[in-house]
Parts: sequence; C-alpha cells; structure tokens
Amino acid sequence: MTVRELLKKTESYLAEKGVDAPRLSAQLLLAHALGLDRLGLILAMDRPLIEAELDAYRPLVARRGQGEPVAYLLGEREFYGLSFAVSPDTLIPRPETEGIVEHALELFPGDGPGSLADLGTGSGCLAVTLAVKWPLATGVALDRSAGALTVARGNAARHGVDGRLDFVEADFAALPVRQGGYGLVVSNPPYVSAAEYRACSFEVRDFEPQGALVPGESGLEAVPVVARTAFDRLAPGGWLLVEIGWEQGPAAAAVLAEAGFADVAVRRDLAGHDRVVEGRKPA
Repeated sequence: MTVRELLKKTESYLAEKGVDAPRLSAQLLLAHALGLDRLGLILAMDRPLIEAELDAYRPLVARRGQGEPVAYLLGEREFYGLSFAVSPDTLIPRPETEGIVEHALELFPGDGPGSLADLGTGSGCLAVTLAVKWPLATGVALDRSAGALTVARGNAARHGVDGRLDFVEADFAALPVRQGGYGLVVSNPPYVSAAEYRACSFEVRDFEPQGALVPGESGLEAVPVVARTAFDRLAPGGWLLVEIGWEQGPAAAAVLAEAGFADVAVRRDLAGHDRVVEGRKPA
C-alpha cells in the first residue's frame, strides 16, 4: 500500500467516525508515524509502506477514530509560530488565543512590560511566547493543575525562557505580589458556559480538561476573580488582557469597569466575535 492509498483509506474511515478534519488528521498522523513533515509526506505520495510503518500508524488512527485530538496524539501543537508540548492536563492552544499575544506586543513594543503574569497558564503558551518575544521580561505563570505546570515548565525550557518565568501552583486569587507590581497580566481562564459545554464536540468533552473550560453555569464566574486579582497586583498604568467567550463582551467589560479598570474595551477575533476584554489600571 502506498502513502496515497493509505491516506485515502484513513480519511474515509475517520469521516465515518465523525471526527473533525479527517483528511488533515490522516496526513498529520501519517507524517508523524513516518518521521516526516507535511511537505515530505506530499513528496512521498507514491512510496510503498512497509509493515513496521503500518504498525506505528494503526494505533494512532484507532485512537483518532475514538475522538482523541490530534494534538494529544502528536504530543504538541503550534502556537504563534512556536511548538508547544501538550497533554490531557492542558487545553490545546487555539489560534484565537494568539490575539492576546498580538495585542500585548502592540501595547508593549520593544522590551515589553518588564514583568508579566499569566493566570491559568495551561501549556504555558501565553507566558512562554511573551517571554520569547520580550527577552528582558520576567514573569509568573500560575495554574492550579500540577500536571499542567509540568508541561508549561517543559515548554519554557524548550524555548529557553525557564530562567525568567516562575511557575506557581495556585488559584487565580493567589497570584504572588511583586514589588512594584506587574506591567501586564494575561489570562485565558475557563469561560465556557454549562450549556455551551454540553453542545461541544465529543472531542472536546471527552478529552480536554473540563475544569480548564467550564467555570460554572454562566461561563463568567472566573472573570471577576481575574479582574480583582489583576487590579490589586498590577502596577499603575499596567494592563489586563483576558480571553472571553464570543457573547461575553458587554458583561466582561462591565466586570472590569466595576473592578476599577480604565480604558476598558472588547476586541474581536478574525471571525468578528468578541474574544478579548482589556483594561488599564489608572496611574
């Protein structure tokens, strides 16, 4: 069987199982099993496969057919041009979250805010990416999951910023005080409502950590805690950037305003949905 024939067969099988993106899934898994990138896979379409290669591929396809996300099967996911290890202890980084990085870089060009905090760091994609972009910045990456922090520490080491980030196992409200305050606090907290979660694909419900997705019935339960903590810990003039659900903009903005933030605004993602709420601590 050639690469082309196996991909066609796998795509058909995964489509029958109802998983997302069956063609892309087949390509990524086979490239991984063969030790190739996607371009290398395309160039090898007519290559015959040996039994050992099929043996490496079949278990991955079987797990994908049960809904296990490709990122967990591969053990990594790209975020803002960087490769991040992921595990079932962490959410899979998504393109929408890159908006926080983009806006933070607009707010703090050059060497960055000096110090930053990431509340609910998960895989560490936000804290690590910002530390890579700001070579003089230091910060704290906080998460209540010990498993997630292990992954985040590994990602910080992978990208050479582990010496500038402290990893803290704690809830949002326990963010350590930093002398002079933080220049920036970012957070991708749980924000999926209970109703939205019930409507999620089985790939999300059955495999990604529910506690990192659903804070409670409304989905907004984490935002007041993040806002109060950030306002207390930020330096005067510092900024808070929080990822939110696509219908949560007005309510989240009201929470930040009530906490005392100025210049509160809601930014939309590329699909035109509310995605990030921001505010500045008055000087």
